[in-house]
Amino acid sequence: MRAARVQSLALASRPLNTASRSVLLVDLNNFSSFPTLAVGLLVASLRNAGCEVRLISPLAHDVEATEREHAETIVDQWARRAHLSTMPAFRSTRDAARAVRYWWNNRPHPRVLRETAKALEHRPDVLLLSAYLQHYPTVVELGKLAKAAGVPLVVGGPMFNIAETAEAWRRVPGLAAVVGAEADLTIANIVVTAAEGGDLLQFDGVVLPDGRSSPSARPLRELDASPVPDFSDFPWDRYRVRIIPLMTGRGCQWSKCAFCSDVVSVSGRTYRTRSLESVLHEMREQARRHETANFLFLDLKLNSNPAMFRGIIENVQRQVPGAQWIGTIHVDRRKDNGLSRGDLRAAVAAGMRRVSFGLESGSQRLLDVMDKGSDVETNSAFVREAHEAGLSVRCTMMKGYPTETAEDLELTAEFLEQHVNYIDRVRFNEFSLLSGTPVHQELLGGSTRLGDVRLIRPDERRARIHYLVPNNGGRTYRKAKLRVLRAVYAINRRRIRSSAREFDGLM
Repeated sequence: MRAARVQSLALASRPLNTASRSVLLVDLNNFSSFPTLAVGLLVASLRNAGCEVRLISPLAHDVEATEREHAETIVDQWARRAHLSTMPAFRSTRDAARAVRYWWNNRPHPRVLRETAKALEHRPDVLLLSAYLQHYPTVVELGKLAKAAGVPLVVGGPMFNIAETAEAWRRVPGLAAVVGAEADLTIANIVVTAAEGGDLLQFDGVVLPDGRSSPSARPLRELDASPVPDFSDFPWDRYRVRIIPLMTGRGCQWSKCAFCSDVVSVSGRTYRTRSLESVLHEMREQARRHETANFLFLDLKLNSNPAMFRGIIENVQRQVPGAQWIGTIHVDRRKDNGLSRGDLRAAVAAGMRRVSFGLESGSQRLLDVMDKGSDVETNSAFVREAHEAGLSVRCTMMKGYPTETAEDLELTAEFLEQHVNYIDRVRFNEFSLLSGTPVHQELLGGSTRLGDVRLIRPDERRARIHYLVPNNGGRTYRKAKLRVLRAVYAINRRRIRSSAREFDGLM
């Protein structure tokens, strides 16, 4: 069995004859400020193997792009209050409005379908889609177009290593395979095999339309072997500011937060790092290609490896003079997490302009239930020290985590009120129960530690679980929630720190 496994891996990585193979790649991740990193990696890998690639970016065809955050108005505040309402009489109306809004935001865009249909007239060998789960309606329509044109469709994405999700997607029309693997080094061979009607089960992480599947793909460890992403086909003239996305590693050093789906995704399983030399080379090369010194680190946790974080701080200005950059970190309890007052000041001197982190709650009890690996006092010190160092501080938080009480929300409101002058943005969402996460596994096991949470039904297509908490806390809970939302609005209504405005709306 072991010998067969080694043979399979060798076959998957051995270059096939890619000469004259053509690939149509549609980027459904229509970001307004920067190109899609995963798509750039695929394009580079395919072109390095000799494939001809055409990329369709919806932004280039005037499809409205995704804006994440902005200075809020009272309209945003009322929309948030409605979205997060827990009043029983309002719940059904709110849920119906959410469903309509979700359908509207994720409906197939006519221009995307039209441009793809036109490109399929040239009969590429394969249609390749890198999809998030909300793109399912669009993928179905694109699959119909591919089937009509006789072009095999290969779909990949970060959550397709979850068996139930891949199973829910395998019936997309025209599909040749769903790929739940980091395909940096194998995508060209997958494309050629699909074009030739070959055996795609030789590649790990593949599910076929008939339900057959290959073994789960193991995490890619040779990250330095991945190519420098090719962003040349993206509509750079449409971006307000030219920003290059990149990662120093994949996964998260902590990897325990009970609610986090990133660490169970195909690219987030286990922490792996690149070499500092590889990261700096990519920054130099992308700065040269696209004439910009602005970078967005998409690492789940840029300080997973403090040595890497400090290596960037110490070297980036010599490699890319004038570099400005932002990233996400985890304020954890390690003795050395790379986030000392001195580290933060050095980071600002090296061009770091904004930092984002998961604050989640102002209640220590709730942070412990989440297995967050952080504490309220340390979070407080970090927010103040990061602001004083010159960073724009952004945090994410959530409402409705199992066992949350009015007292927990009061503590969250108190934290935000005490730090209103040190935080630029708060992204405050409702807790979502996501497939495969530790909290999901615990609830499936019948745990009573998380209170009275009723699992209603899975939404495997979106890797989510519908659930109900019968006791929503009542009037006292709603009053505490309103206090939190007022604090969130007090922060989000302001413009962000001037030094970080080029990165407004990101992270």
